[in-house]
Amino acid sequence: MSLSLDIRHRFPGFALDVALDTPGPGVLALFGPSGSGKTTTVNAVAGLIRPDEGRVSVNGETLFDSHARVWVPPRRRRVGYVFQEARLFPHLTVHDNLLYGWRRAGRPFDRAGIDHVVALLGLGALLDRRPRTLSGGERQRVSIGRALLTAPRVLLLDEPLTALDGPRKDEILHYLERLRDETRIPIVLVSHSIDEVTRLADWMAVFNEGRLAAFGSVFDITARIDLFPMTGRFEAGVVLAATVAGHDRAHALTRLSFDGGELVVPGLDAPVGAVMRVRLRARDIMLALDPPERISANNVIAATIVEMRVDPGAFVEVLLQAGESRLIARITRYSMDRLGLEPGRQVHAILKTVTVERRSLAAGGEAQDL
Repeated sequence: MSLSLDIRHRFPGFALDVALDTPGPGVLALFGPSGSGKTTTVNAVAGLIRPDEGRVSVNGETLFDSHARVWVPPRRRRVGYVFQEARLFPHLTVHDNLLYGWRRAGRPFDRAGIDHVVALLGLGALLDRRPRTLSGGERQRVSIGRALLTAPRVLLLDEPLTALDGPRKDEILHYLERLRDETRIPIVLVSHSIDEVTRLADWMAVFNEGRLAAFGSVFDITARIDLFPMTGRFEAGVVLAATVAGHDRAHALTRLSFDGGELVVPGLDAPVGAVMRVRLRARDIMLALDPPERISANNVIAATIVEMRVDPGAFVEVLLQAGESRLIARITRYSMDRLGLEPGRQVHAILKTVTVERRSLAAGGEAQDL
């Protein structure tokens, strides 16, 4: 996907000023707190608002250019849009809701194409039901299917999981991962959940008060401790690209190899050699000056302190380099002083296997470097 934005738009009490160019294919996440400009940005891509000035182009085609006076109306942009609420037609069955998307695209009827989307999203058992009989997760799957059947050049997902509970979120995340991996349709995901972003996204744009605070691969952005006030401190942590190195079936564990060492994580149903991504939270990592012996933690990784963020209060974020990978640990200022920690110091990062939740493990390789 090539998405190029350079837009400025003013509302009463709020101004949006965003410019970004995606350097390669993959899922782009627009991340930030509510009211930071994420939805306004995707609405500009969809043509639901006309920015005061700037330009918008997708895959080299200009959709809006205020200087050249180019404005492609929304119906001609071939943009699939999935909102927070499914917005299905209540009087139509799931099958007919899906066909609405196909007819809207003006394409010849293609049973194989419809069947593919139904299978991709697991909708086969729902086709004769009406929206009121569906769960929230099922309704969102139908909404995604309807958007896919419009043959979009880009799929916009505006906080599609916000209204769902934990199990329904996991359900939709599973299907979105399939959508990412099995189709070539570019996806722009709007979210304020670091869980969703780190599982799905290749590229991450951090929004703050109408401006772009940072942009890069999800691996690079999550390893920046200077962004914690905007990315959220409690759930802060890095995302690593790793490969399944082996399984210990007797103990229900899996070994992951990454450029910096190995990790022992809860057992995965993935073949040896499969590429995974794993999120390690800063609050789950301890530091030791010497290699610990006879401890229950399975993961001890040699690393070097690169940078430390000391804010008012009790806590310190420590950025670590392990091989070509980066980790983040959150410790107390007391521990920092007691151990004499400073940039350049050699340490050992300690991580308990039980802190790596299954939702922090997902299929997916490393994004292209900027």
